[in-house]
Amino acid sequence: MNDRRAVRAWISYDWAISAFNTLVGTFIYNTYFARAFAPTEEMGVALWSRGVIATAILVALLSPILGAVADRSGRRRRYLILMTMVCAGFTALLAFVSPTHSHAVLKALTIYVVANVAFEMATVLYNSFLPDLVTEDRIGRVSGYGWGIGYIGGLVVMVLALFLFVDESTHLSFLSTADNFNVRATNILVAVWVVVFSIPMFLFVRETQPKTARIDIAGAFRELKHTFSEVKRYREIVKFLLARLIYNDGLVTVFIFGAIYAQATFGFDPGEVLIFGIVLNVVAGLGALGFGFLDDRLGGKNTLLITLAGLITATAIAVAAPNKTWFWAAGVLIGIFVGPNQSASRSLMGRFVPEKHRGEFFGFFAFSGKVTSFMGPMILGALAVPFGMRVAVASLIVFFLAGALILLTVDEKAGIEAARAADA
Repeated sequence: MNDRRAVRAWISYDWAISAFNTLVGTFIYNTYFARAFAPTEEMGVALWSRGVIATAILVALLSPILGAVADRSGRRRRYLILMTMVCAGFTALLAFVSPTHSHAVLKALTIYVVANVAFEMATVLYNSFLPDLVTEDRIGRVSGYGWGIGYIGGLVVMVLALFLFVDESTHLSFLSTADNFNVRATNILVAVWVVVFSIPMFLFVRETQPKTARIDIAGAFRELKHTFSEVKRYREIVKFLLARLIYNDGLVTVFIFGAIYAQATFGFDPGEVLIFGIVLNVVAGLGALGFGFLDDRLGGKNTLLITLAGLITATAIAVAAPNKTWFWAAGVLIGIFVGPNQSASRSLMGRFVPEKHRGEFFGFFAFSGKVTSFMGPMILGALAVPFGMRVAVASLIVFFLAGALILLTVDEKAGIEAARAADA
């Protein structure tokens, strides 16, 4: 516990893997896909949402199984390395799919789904190491450090993407701009970034003694069945995961379609989208770092309720914004609360999980984040064409509000005590 080198290495993985979510899923490739792979941006949004939905279904099905298998075999680190490399490899492939190719949409979305599923599986395994590394009284701030460093990493990689790839006046001279290859090539930057900065995690973060040296899939399913049969022992986890299942749908949709909303409603060009993303990453990183200490003082539940109130307010401003200035204000407010929301969710789960089930329970954590995460994008996509993007984005307020109401029923102290009892 509290091995500083291991903690620093764990935090550095957030810096590494955030490049995928920032450039591919949030600010560059998704907006490029919506603009270049479909006749209209609205249709591009609808097509992209299908890839998001496919990812959500696969992650919901696979993450608890992967977590249980990793717990029993003691191979979380090996699986983390494998998933990280799959994510990086398939991300690089996206650079070579042009909108002019035959079946371009199918090819691009298939590659994206494989990369995104691998990214989510790697995150399951990565998150499960957090309770191994720090004591309960520091878990909030360390989780916050991770998210904060992740956002700063996203900021740095976005600046590099802007000046070395996207901006035609400053991009690398050997990059072709034909069919916007320079924009697609940002995926290669992501792949290299992820691999290089994941190395400290792979070298310095170790895991506890495995229960068995072999991969025991049948045993993993038995473990899952046993956990479900004892779910009444973990009532607070169940209520928390139900709340997260709902509010995370809104959060996922903000990540996926925030830049597209800025582009379609307020006329942001690709350069403005990147600058917008840079500013959001700065404030989100500062928010995650600052709220980490608040998390350890007030608890994960109270921190989450504060962030959800902030997200509801910010989304309402974004919907009603009459111009870019108001939208910028809403975006900054979203940035302030989005990082702490993710960090506090992870730290609260870390407090609730029994040691022997960490991979498995963080698999359920991913399950709660994905099993219905297609609902937000699906509803937004369904509302965007007939009613416009403002009405579509307004639907996100319902997700944040419903999640907050369920979260109010969670007893954080009882959840921590249940985890200790299970370990005993």
